[in-house]
Amino acid sequence: MNGQLVGRSVELARLEGVLRSATEGTAGVALVGGDAGIGKTRLVSELVERARERGFHVLVGQCAELGDALPYLPLADALRGAEPAVREAVGAHPFLGQLLPGTESAPSPGLTQQRLFGSLLGLLADLQPVLFVIEDLHWADRSTRDLLVFLSRMVQTEQVCVVGTYRTDDLHRRHPLRSVLAELKRLPTVTHVGLGPLGSGELSDYVTTLGEVDARELDEIVSRADGNPFYAEELFAAMAEGDSLPDGLASLLMSRVEILSEAGQRVLRAAAVAGRRVEDELLREVSGLPLAEFEEAVREIVSRGLLRVDGFGYAFRHALLQEAVYTDLLPGERTRLHAAFARLLTSPAELAHHYLAGHDLAGALAASVEAGRAAERLGAPAEAHSHYDQALSLWDRVDGAAELAGESRLALAFRSAVMAADSGDNHRAIVQLRALPQTSEVCERLAYYLSEIDDGPGAIAAAERAVETAEDQAALARALATQARTLLWSPRHREAEALAARALETARTAGARDAEAGALLTLAVYVEHRGDVARAHELVHTASAESTGDLAMDLRAHFHHARIHFEQGRLAEAAEVADAGIRVAFDTGLKWSTYGTDLRFLRFLIHYAAGEWDEAEAVAAGFPVRVGTIPEATLSSFALFVEVGRDLPAVESRLSWLRPFWSDELVTFMSRGMAAEHALWHGDPAAALEHVRAAIAPLVPGDNGLLRLAAVGLWALAELGTTEGADDLLARARFTVEHGPIGERGYLGPEGQAWALRAEAEWHRVHGRYDVELWRRVVSAFDFGFVYEVARARWRLAEALLAAGEREAAQAEWELARETAGKLRATPLENALLEFGRRARFGIAGGQGGDGGLTAREVEVLRLVAEGLTNREVAERLFIAQKTVSVHVSNILAKLEVSTRTQAAAAARRRGLLT
Repeated sequence: MNGQLVGRSVELARLEGVLRSATEGTAGVALVGGDAGIGKTRLVSELVERARERGFHVLVGQCAELGDALPYLPLADALRGAEPAVREAVGAHPFLGQLLPGTESAPSPGLTQQRLFGSLLGLLADLQPVLFVIEDLHWADRSTRDLLVFLSRMVQTEQVCVVGTYRTDDLHRRHPLRSVLAELKRLPTVTHVGLGPLGSGELSDYVTTLGEVDARELDEIVSRADGNPFYAEELFAAMAEGDSLPDGLASLLMSRVEILSEAGQRVLRAAAVAGRRVEDELLREVSGLPLAEFEEAVREIVSRGLLRVDGFGYAFRHALLQEAVYTDLLPGERTRLHAAFARLLTSPAELAHHYLAGHDLAGALAASVEAGRAAERLGAPAEAHSHYDQALSLWDRVDGAAELAGESRLALAFRSAVMAADSGDNHRAIVQLRALPQTSEVCERLAYYLSEIDDGPGAIAAAERAVETAEDQAALARALATQARTLLWSPRHREAEALAARALETARTAGARDAEAGALLTLAVYVEHRGDVARAHELVHTASAESTGDLAMDLRAHFHHARIHFEQGRLAEAAEVADAGIRVAFDTGLKWSTYGTDLRFLRFLIHYAAGEWDEAEAVAAGFPVRVGTIPEATLSSFALFVEVGRDLPAVESRLSWLRPFWSDELVTFMSRGMAAEHALWHGDPAAALEHVRAAIAPLVPGDNGLLRLAAVGLWALAELGTTEGADDLLARARFTVEHGPIGERGYLGPEGQAWALRAEAEWHRVHGRYDVELWRRVVSAFDFGFVYEVARARWRLAEALLAAGEREAAQAEWELARETAGKLRATPLENALLEFGRRARFGIAGGQGGDGGLTAREVEVLRLVAEGLTNREVAERLFIAQKTVSVHVSNILAKLEVSTRTQAAAAARRRGLLT
């Protein structure tokens, strides 16, 4: 049978479109769904060949019908069968090497799943262009499903194409893949390709490619196959062998099995128990046949197209055939074959599967526990949790369970709950922990998980029980550190300092480095808020000085160390510490972990504040635009700082993707705050004020974010020429300075102080007063290194000085602001300064010589206009918005005192601006 692709040109074209987009730098995911035998594998095989022709590296992995027994099976399968260049590239990502045979998975210092995901993302980036195919997702384990979701969200600008296939007829109402598919199909990067039955004409064309067939036989095959190519192939094969055609696909498949010799049937039944694929030596051992008889039986099976050679073993030609043979086994026969495999296998996950199916409960319990530990080391917490729960369900039915498991039932149940939380199911972890005896260890984890779901009172109560029940110093240290953390932002926040100090002392006595680091960081945040910045620096430096053995804690320490430097205006030190933390995140594959992401957006903000906008824009290019989750939307929002500042074309697109997430407080604060500034730069203060009010609404009184929002809102009121609402905005800013978010005055860093002053100055501007000294204080306050905000404050200071009659001083401030705006390529600020300068007649009275007060960017635009380019062509050449070009052209005409583009080009030649 040649298996030519017939009747799938439309579906193939859609898949090739995803592949083509990946070639052009827009990553994509395709989900191919259809009934069993409908041709999913054949379609994807054609795509694989075309991808190779385009120069793609190809990874192909297959899921197996073992439930959650084997985590990351398709990824391991893909790496194991990959081309040499891919295997070589895996060497640069050792965490992935643990998936390959013969490699032990070493104990990991936490965040193992995030490390594995990050390592795969790094490998795909190294290999691009790359096509990664995952077949039979309906059998995927939980970690593989999580991996698919991660890749679908994270690959955006890489030359990466991910394709998954699944059976639609297997997806019952509660199938775990259904919710994943529903989530993925909403993403813009995901293309869904559904395969329906072939039409009668298409199926007829397909059958004729299989071999000689007369018209009567062809009609019978087409009428009975119901558009299913695999069913048609089996009908054709049965007819070719002279068999009568039974009803139903399962009966048809078994009719082809039953013509095998007794030895052939024996081997095929053993292969069906192994699953879709089995190694040659293992199959021979289980079959129990002498070597010569076994080889003859395998030749017979392969020659009839029931199995195919696959590496050093054999695979069923189609999963439906394996299922039919397995279903036909007698109960005792099935049990004995599973037991035979269990005697020969070494993989704990496979052992657990075969022991359970073979009714060996003691073996299943021991293997399940070991499989859980292996999954835990590999970074598959969902599978670890599943294996541990399986063992716990067998516990009461097995004598000597604790000896077989190597630990007590309580210890195993605790481990299962922790794995549930690590897989993202905090609620399940909380339920399981509450069902256990409330030891200190159990209560400490319970407090932590309750805190994660924002149950503050519950977390505090659990932490207190953890302290009360601690039986040794290490447990007490961890309980105290967690209790201090739960109290930090509660009405009982004053208790946090003493608790953290006690936790620190206890942790050092016990040698509990993780508890010590946690206590140091909690204490640092507390004393920072109280204004003892020097001590906060000292504490975070100590916390991050050496590894705790817990990567999450280490990254948390790096983040807070860099954050405190940044919030105190020490940008150089902040950059150094953030870079060190980012290196740790990249080296350990944790680029996309919580603190890995936090460190990267913090580094972006440091670039932004320090005036390193090209670097900031490069970092922001890695923040997703097409977001689908709140964490992605949060990260995406940060990019708006530089994109709005430069008026980049990406602003509108990014805001449109962020709009559905405006129910989240942090996303709203950042994205609507920047949307307000964008609206102000584009002459829409009413829209800006609407954004500001929406961003303020969810914030608690005293939140530091209110300072910037109040200042921007007052700027909008000044542009609107109204004082309505001005007093309220200023009152919010003053309350923040005086009371903070917990009701008492705390330390306010230099940026917070600068925004508070800016709000005061803007309030005066709303009332028509230009307070020169107040604006000087704003300039000075931002001058800790916040380059852009200094320039914006100088703009207002120049206006105030001009209004006060100090023209020379006003022009000096204007020139300094203009110089900064030009270096940053902060187009909206440049335009505002030039408009102000034009009205004030700064830099224009120079006769026919000089640059006429043009900015460097305007000279660039003028030269292209002189070449005869349209606004659209200029925008494409300079990678800026067409609207921005229009503003530049208007400014050029005004400054050169001409009315047409031709006159502007002539004036430019006279002044020597085109050389």
